[in-house]
Amino acid sequence: MDLPLLKPARPDVSRLVAAVQCNKSDDTLARFMPPEAWEHLAEYMSVERVERGHILIAQGALDRTLYFLESGVLRVHRGQSNDNQLQLAVLGPGSVVGEGSFFSEIERNATVQATQPSVLWSLTPERFTKMSKKDPATALKLSMALGAVLSTRMLDVARRISIT
Repeated sequence: MDLPLLKPARPDVSRLVAAVQCNKSDDTLARFMPPEAWEHLAEYMSVERVERGHILIAQGALDRTLYFLESGVLRVHRGQSNDNQLQLAVLGPGSVVGEGSFFSEIERNATVQATQPSVLWSLTPERFTKMSKKDPATALKLSMALGAVLSTRMLDVARRISIT
């Protein structure tokens, strides 16, 4: 007797979606990415659990992985030694990180480190390409949302510089 082929279940992104919806920062994906798109995106992402101190992104690396923070806290900084670091941001649940290098093939311009145990969802450029072919509508929604996040972050930097 032949057993029916079971389609693997999509990963459960409900906690990530809830974190995104609760994130009230100016650059939140909740402003730009509809909640229903996350279910389609889930098929292309991987979940990762990291411990405090884990370096997710290293300044100077060529990795282009994009990360969505479900829980925990990430510190973004420049500089190699502890004595010579400039903190750029502290990111909480519902944040995205790695969007700049995701779209280009340039070195990472900062280090991102977990300051507490964290749960993240990652999307590689290869999986994004696969999604672009199989689900172009979701790929476009994500691209537009990430572009909006980048623009918001760039404008925020310009505003901070003009105020100081």
